[in-house]
Order: sequence, then structure tokens, then C-alpha cells
Amino acid sequence: MSETYIPRNSSHIAQAEYDREERSLTITFQSGDVYEYDEVPFDVFLGLQNAASAGQYFHRVIKDRFAYEQV
Repeated sequence: MSETYIPRNSSHIAQAEYDREERSLTITFQSGDVYEYDEVPFDVFLGLQNAASAGQYFHRVIKDRFAYEQV
């Protein structure tokens, strides 16, 4: 089961999708690049949804903290 989040007015992130079974977070950036982050806790995805700035949250909490690959 996956959940999708589309941040409003984000200049950095176009969409984020979280797969609960795989514990993976797939982020589509405004540039069109797509990255999948592994072993991401669900509360990190919730934090992204509730952040005042999705881009700042990504840089502070997600980037360089989880294994990832470009897809």
C-alpha cells in the first residue's frame, strides 16, 4: 500500500510517494528527477507532509541520511 503527497507551492519537490510495505520513499523533484530512498520510517513521510517547507525538510531530514538510487 502506498500513499502520495503533493506539496503545494514547493519549488523543490513535485511529489512524494511512500510504500509502507517496502518502507521506501520515492520523491519526484520539480526538475523531473526521481529518487527512491530506502528504509525510511513512516514518521519521516508524515513529517514531510506536515512541514512548512517540503524542500527544507527534505534537506534537513532525508537527504544524505538514507540509501537511495535514481530511478
